[in-house]
Amino acid sequence: MGNGVTIGQAAAFAGVTVKTVRHYHKLGLAGEPERDGSGYRRYGSADLLRLVQVRTLAAAGVPLAEIGPLLDTDAAGFAAAIADVERRLTERIEDLKARRATLNRLADEDRALLPGRAVALLARLPGLGFSPDEVAATREGWVLARALVPDGFDDYLTQFGQAVEDPRLVALGRRAAEAATWDADDPRLAGLASDAAGLYLADPALLKTVTGLQARTDAAARYALIAHHGEERTPAAARLAELFEAELRAAGVRVPRPGSR
Repeated sequence: MGNGVTIGQAAAFAGVTVKTVRHYHKLGLAGEPERDGSGYRRYGSADLLRLVQVRTLAAAGVPLAEIGPLLDTDAAGFAAAIADVERRLTERIEDLKARRATLNRLADEDRALLPGRAVALLARLPGLGFSPDEVAATREGWVLARALVPDGFDDYLTQFGQAVEDPRLVALGRRAAEAATWDADDPRLAGLASDAAGLYLADPALLKTVTGLQARTDAAARYALIAHHGEERTPAAARLAELFEAELRAAGVRVPRPGSR
């Protein structure tokens, strides 16, 4: 038996697999020993040292394509190359941290898409009689509003926050939730729309929750996308919104129609 160890032993001593050792040979990162008289390749101490160096650099994040030149350079070149690898690893770490932070925010979808004030308001809605579907529709509408009319969203939240403190509006919201289950041609929808319009028209601050976002858009289509989002949930809800806006228009309030520009 010749001096040295087999490829299996060399791989075990270097902390890699036989397949990895052969891959190093294929890439030219470590020389492949000649076969001895028995036909076996025997790895000596210099071979093992090279395998350990390659494995260590690869584990540290040095690309395999750069390891060969790195091991063959002088001390100054080695230090400069390691510093460059460290810089790239630091950039990658920062990128991974940013991605992890994004994932953490997305685990709480509301906080990923809406400011804390909006999340707090959404959390209050179930206690005010809003159903889970209504809260979901409100959340989606707010995400749209924030994206489409960002400069008016904070004012809108302020107005909405004041509105939910009004018992009349809370009661109106409960009536609207019930009305969403009616038939679209239920005559009670017209009365509810009239009551709602009367309440909004009597309070300029409240009316601003309807007109505020509209006033900040550069196209009526943006307002329509926000105002009419989710109407497909029930035909009655869509009809109620249509009647409500018609009442406001009849009173001289400018409310864009769906599809207008």
